Amino acid sequence: MNIVIIGAGASGLTAASNIRKYDEESQIIVFTTQKNVAYSPCAIPYVIGGHIDSFDDIIMHKPGEYMQKNIRVITETEVTEIDKDIKEVTYKSKNATVDEKVKYDKLIIATGGTPLMPPIPGKDLEGVFKVRTVEDGEEILKYSQDVENVTLVGGGAIGLELGSELANKGIKVTIAEMMPQLFPRSFDKEMSDKFQEHLEEKNVTILTSSAVESINGDEKVESVTIDGQQRPADMVILSTGVRAETKLAESIGCKLGRFAIEVDEHMETSVKDVYAAGDCVEVVSAITGEKTPSPLGTTAVRQGIILAKHLTGHDIEFKPVLNSTVSQIGRMEMGAVGITQQEAENMDIDVVVSNIESLSKARYYPGSKPLYLKLIAKLDGTIIGCQMFGQEAVAERVDTMTAIISQKLKCSEVVSMEFSYAPPVSQVIDPIAQAAGECLEKIEEINDAKVEDCQEAENCDVCDKADDCEIKPAEEPAKEECQKDEEPAEPKEPTVSFTQQLRENNFIQ
Repeated sequence: MNIVIIGAGASGLTAASNIRKYDEESQIIVFTTQKNVAYSPCAIPYVIGGHIDSFDDIIMHKPGEYMQKNIRVITETEVTEIDKDIKEVTYKSKNATVDEKVKYDKLIIATGGTPLMPPIPGKDLEGVFKVRTVEDGEEILKYSQDVENVTLVGGGAIGLELGSELANKGIKVTIAEMMPQLFPRSFDKEMSDKFQEHLEEKNVTILTSSAVESINGDEKVESVTIDGQQRPADMVILSTGVRAETKLAESIGCKLGRFAIEVDEHMETSVKDVYAAGDCVEVVSAITGEKTPSPLGTTAVRQGIILAKHLTGHDIEFKPVLNSTVSQIGRMEMGAVGITQQEAENMDIDVVVSNIESLSKARYYPGSKPLYLKLIAKLDGTIIGCQMFGQEAVAERVDTMTAIISQKLKCSEVVSMEFSYAPPVSQVIDPIAQAAGECLEKIEEINDAKVEDCQEAENCDVCDKADDCEIKPAEEPAKEECQKDEEPAEPKEPTVSFTQQLRENNFIQ
């Protein structure tokens, strides 16, 4: 079997290695437009910040190492055309004068994403950079040696990580985010405000609800204009996210969804024998059941493994995602999993939330650090989201919450769960259990109020589930044929829904 893979990122190379693990005979060819392969883009800010000595350290394998496993990786080469009818791809190498062709039995499109380049006047000036590849990181590190003011466009993970690391070098950093808060995809505002405050303590200027209108200069960056105000800048870094690279998939008729290429549970596209994985595909949310992007390295690796196992005869499927994420800015860690309260409200999901301030260790143990945790649960107690911020113990608790949410556990179950404890590393009541307990108390208050309202209302159908009960208006009594002259009754106020009553009484958000 001839297997051709377009793209040498996390999903493409993971698929190649795992196919070879289970299949020693098939021919595997991987094409990539890049010079370097098998590196971690997530590590780029930490090389720039000096935590990792060199960009060479984040390149985990060279093309020659794959050749030892009989996987041919062809770098600096572009696949220009796919003929799905005769199962053939056309490609052109960097120094080649003519195109070449190769046949496939199975094709994997792992083209990843391309950086979003907002149409800002001046984005082509010297001193404007994107953040995607090792080469991008090397250029940013070199150019930043001689600058005083840097503007980052975009307040997502990469923007915050880079902003923190550049500020540590003594550079004046401004982060401009168009949304009303930082990192809006994964965090609610009261949580993002906490890491915004942390960055501002490091003398990073944060501008939310703000647009970079232009990048100014004759040949290189001299300033930026943000919300009509000109600000000094020697360097601009565009960290505005990525867009799925779907051109090749589109050219052969692969069905596209709202965000990227549509695939089934085996990562196969709508075109027979053509598969896709990584940032170029959309997935299903385990919370909402809706399609969603998941541009995460962990998602890409899982997809590569599952795709490889499927192609080698294993019965396995890719499951819906929770998009768990974790990051570090300065000495602080932040993490999230599931959906935010804002997203739940946008989808008309009634929720209760708890916001607690706890500690990473026993309160009396030296060095215990604050830990902020937000939990989001439906009115039946099912936990659907969690966000955390603190100096330590965030990543492992995000992973714990990923397991809890994936198993659809309820607050009542989490409260009674067993957690490990030792004063130097944890609390006797884990912050996760504390937050679940607070949500549970709010749910019980709602249920008590519902029962009370049901008892007071006439002809009310009382049900067992708090979010299913509706207060029905009482029927009017039959009028007697002969009535005494009476003052006309005042009109009754219109009946409001039970959900609205809960909102008015601040039981739910």
